[in-house]
Amino acid sequence: MGCGTSKVLPEPPKDVQLDLVKKVEPYTGHNDIYKHFIKDDCGTVIKAGSPSPPRHANPYPGNHLPTHVDQPEPRKNKVAKYRAKFDPRVTAKYDIKALIGRGSFSRVVRVEHKATKQPYAIKMIETKYREGREVCESELSVLRRVRHTNIIQLIEVFETQDRVYMVMELATGGELFDRIIAKGSFTERDATRVLQMVLDGVRYLHTLGITHRDLKPENLLYYHPGTDSKIMITDFGLASARKKGDDCLMKTTCGTPEYIAPEILVRKPYTNSVDMWALGVISYILLSGTMPFEDDNRTRLYRQILKGKYSYSGEVSVAGFKVRGSRTRSSLYVGRCAFQKLVCLCRAVMLAA
Repeated sequence: MGCGTSKVLPEPPKDVQLDLVKKVEPYTGHNDIYKHFIKDDCGTVIKAGSPSPPRHANPYPGNHLPTHVDQPEPRKNKVAKYRAKFDPRVTAKYDIKALIGRGSFSRVVRVEHKATKQPYAIKMIETKYREGREVCESELSVLRRVRHTNIIQLIEVFETQDRVYMVMELATGGELFDRIIAKGSFTERDATRVLQMVLDGVRYLHTLGITHRDLKPENLLYYHPGTDSKIMITDFGLASARKKGDDCLMKTTCGTPEYIAPEILVRKPYTNSVDMWALGVISYILLSGTMPFEDDNRTRLYRQILKGKYSYSGEVSVAGFKVRGSRTRSSLYVGRCAFQKLVCLCRAVMLAA
């Protein structure tokens, strides 16, 4: 259900920064509604702010192990190793507890504030590399401006010549992505609750001139594992932050293929409405457990998006949908019609641009 890469290579004009591109590897678990997780070169799921332990791909395909395999480092040694890399100003204030994620240019650790014992996540980014420096600048330009209950919060920042340490809220409930896989699909009541929180956060971002440009279930975290947990928007590596008075149109070609809006595909200047398109795709996934647009061939996938030709699981008729619990045929029909109207609206915006 995915494409070769999870994010389209940005092609900005000369005065626009190049955005970070992430890779994907196949996911082989059961109840697979997506075929790809976002991963770095080591096969590790990349998610700043997420407490989930890093997952590693088998470096030896076919279970053929080398004759001599280094024993994994004890947990205490690993913590000590990463603690040694941290600036003394950071370790003077925070206890490094565990490594919880890694990317091509970053590491995320769980920490505890020494005075208050409050847990946080620290994202350490290597800024000596151009790509790391650019994604760091993009995230900080957004996180330093926002304060909203449904957006991951930046607590403080430590900067050195080669590294930036971003102290952030620690979300322990995992990704919306994982809950969709576990549940298959959401009831209308649960889906509405999730979408309302995401919409509140997106509306706040848009009032500040910030367009996320990469909204998807992998970038929506639960604050805690409970069913009543709030949702938090994360990962602003592709975000566009503009001040009042600036041109509201964007030209950078970027995003995740299955969620990308048609006006981006045809390389027309676009507005923050591209976030609403992505939310329409997320809504469809929550209610049906399937992707509206999917094809392993990226060209065919883009044609589906441009034509507004989305797929259903089962028959096209309302009776073809699986009815479960409080879900009714009429509510599924309403959900389908709402998505249909969103597709038509976004296509009209694209044509008018």
